[in-house]
Amino acid sequence: MSTVQSTTRPRLAAFGSSRIGSDSPIYQDVTALSKQIAESGWDGMTGGHQGMMAAFSEGMHAGNGHIQGITLERFPTPPNNTLSEEIRAKNFFDRMGTMIEQADAWLVLPGGLGTLAELAMTWDLIAIRVLEPRPLLLYGDMWQPIIATLSDQLVLSADKAFHSIQLCHSHQDILDALEPYA
Repeated sequence: MSTVQSTTRPRLAAFGSSRIGSDSPIYQDVTALSKQIAESGWDGMTGGHQGMMAAFSEGMHAGNGHIQGITLERFPTPPNNTLSEEIRAKNFFDRMGTMIEQADAWLVLPGGLGTLAELAMTWDLIAIRVLEPRPLLLYGDMWQPIIATLSDQLVLSADKAFHSIQLCHSHQDILDALEPYA
């Protein structure tokens, strides 16, 4: 693995499930999407393991993007990965902090509780202005009903918190949202 990192391209962090296999249509879709993202001038960052993280890495690699994996010390690095660079994190909090703080934008893919935690932390830090506003993109049909429920139920301390996120249903939605930042 190379440890040379591009300093001229913006970095998109992708959060998503580690449980979605390579035979899933969403896996193939995310691979194709991330290839387009890399070809449009972005580098990537993931948790570096399987599932949506591997799909995103494969696409970034295929599109000649630099892909940084922030992997957990407690788990082995998956063999045959497509990471350009690996950084080992001691725990989930260090990993999440690195991925949130060192990204120029975030892509939230289909996922479970870990993905929801990553979304919530990123979203909150933007809403309370700890982080400068940047694209926080939620991709896939699963997010619309979740966001609708949260909109109805959450008690928010930040005005316009829901303006911080963008629901994206197509590759073009993602590419259009990222284009001004490339």
